[in-house]
Amino acid sequence: MELMVSVKDGEVWADDSGGSGLPLVLLHPGIGDSTIWDKLLPHLVQNHRVIQYDARGFGRSPAPAAPYSQAADLAAVLDHFELARAVLVGTSMGGATALSLAVGDPGRVAGLALFCPGVTGYEGLAAPEFMAQVEAFAKSGDMDGLLALCLRTWGAAGTGDDPEAVAQLRGALPSWFTTHPHQVPDPPAFDRLGELAVPCLLALGEQDQPEVVRCNEEMAAQIPGCRLVRMPGCDHLPTLRAPEAVAQLILELCEGVR
Repeated sequence: MELMVSVKDGEVWADDSGGSGLPLVLLHPGIGDSTIWDKLLPHLVQNHRVIQYDARGFGRSPAPAAPYSQAADLAAVLDHFELARAVLVGTSMGGATALSLAVGDPGRVAGLALFCPGVTGYEGLAAPEFMAQVEAFAKSGDMDGLLALCLRTWGAAGTGDDPEAVAQLRGALPSWFTTHPHQVPDPPAFDRLGELAVPCLLALGEQDQPEVVRCNEEMAAQIPGCRLVRMPGCDHLPTLRAPEAVAQLILELCEGVR
């Protein structure tokens, strides 16, 4: 069931598969939208209620017009669907959002499945040289140059034209500019990862940015009992590179959730 969900001073597009199984909430990366989960859905909905949504300005969600927080929007989505607790499945930006809620309101999180996740409060997640190039392309309005840079950086496992990755990135890049003036960063979470007390899986792509790989390794070491999985054939887009393997990891994590 597709619908628009009210959040503070705005709304987001969401979809609820229905059903009575353990609820999963899917959180997409900042280099894509919720369609990045499409290949996983058939594997997940068989035994789980699956809810997904587009963050503000991404996919089918309107661009923000007022200050907002990713974690607050996630909490609003949980409230709308009357979910007291859910397993949060997040990749990149979505992983950071999941962790922000997990440390800020732990009672609402039953488990965490994180893929190449970001996290607030970690220094050095992006190389200065890369950020300088992003800024240069943005200032010049060279979206094709920015797209090519992002593919080289986050899509290193791709071959040929890589149409799926191109489509995700091309759709997401304009969102960076519409959300940046309004998004309020959630409080630092990295130094609080040791407080987490739920089943947690963290999978990293071995062909991802070295800075992200290092961050993910440090995150897994901080989270008590975290299962760290290295995916050799993946970059920053594991749901595109190995959807069945990602789905299996999510289902394995769910087996350990009470």
